[in-house]
Amino acid sequence: MQILVAEDDAVTRRLLEAHLGRWGFDVVEARDGSEAWQVMQSSKAPRLAIVDWMMPEIDGLELCRRMRSGTCDQYTYIILLTALTGEENLCVGMGAGADDYLTKPFNVNELQVRLRAGRRIVELQDQLITAREALREKAARDPLTGLWNHEEIVGCLARELSRSRRSGQPLSVVMADIDHFKAVNDRYGHLAGDVVLRAVAQKMQGRMRPYDGVGRYGGEEFLIVLAGCSAENAQALAERLRLSVCREPIDTPEGLVATSLSLGVATCCDTSCQPADLIRSADQALYRAKRNGRNRVEANFGPKPAAGITSPCRPASW
Repeated sequence: MQILVAEDDAVTRRLLEAHLGRWGFDVVEARDGSEAWQVMQSSKAPRLAIVDWMMPEIDGLELCRRMRSGTCDQYTYIILLTALTGEENLCVGMGAGADDYLTKPFNVNELQVRLRAGRRIVELQDQLITAREALREKAARDPLTGLWNHEEIVGCLARELSRSRRSGQPLSVVMADIDHFKAVNDRYGHLAGDVVLRAVAQKMQGRMRPYDGVGRYGGEEFLIVLAGCSAENAQALAERLRLSVCREPIDTPEGLVATSLSLGVATCCDTSCQPADLIRSADQALYRAKRNGRNRVEANFGPKPAAGITSPCRPASW
């Protein structure tokens, strides 16, 4: 683990570096507070720091305050090193943001123990951050399909729409619905229906680019967000997805289930377009696909609805 040693006295700095090296630390040295602050502004700044109180340029207290100001990417455990003793100085140092306080001349064994405690706290904090990110990821996912849930995919659409306005790049969405899904549940049971939902979700994920958003909008409906994708390309992608689903029955515990998709495509046409507008437009196209026989793609782009696409389920040629 890297550790910052911010100490203007060369003798003390060399002594600290010698001990820390023997204890397995990778030492980053700074001869004054200004150098130390430059080190701490890096995205890979040390997670442990020994900071001298009295330094030129920026003193230890000011360095602690800056490190606690929220401008550093990660939390660094700070041990403030000083010749100043007394409860008042300890309170001032800890109040500035130091996690621990060690007086000169320091005891080597005491320093080692305090560093072990600091390292343990840093590692526990990293574990907490990892666990929190995992929980957030889990909360954003639909538990059955593993796709983004309704809130997350709608949020993804809002973010991509803002980005589209800034960049001038097109943005398309696809609303997909499994045809006759209620009949699947009624005939084969809800467990088989769950298998169908998961299988369709996997096919969708397999067809998307890494930066596309795919989510379960609700029930057997899915919403796909295609950043930088023109209307024509979005319609072609929807057709490939339709074919990939309808050409191969899904194996469930109750037997093979033939499945198809109806899909509606919509593309953002101007900067005033809102997420609800795109969803409504895609939903209208989906409704046309259902009304015109299902297992087809309909699209809204331009002033008039585009013609629908439908073709027999056949091996794809792409």
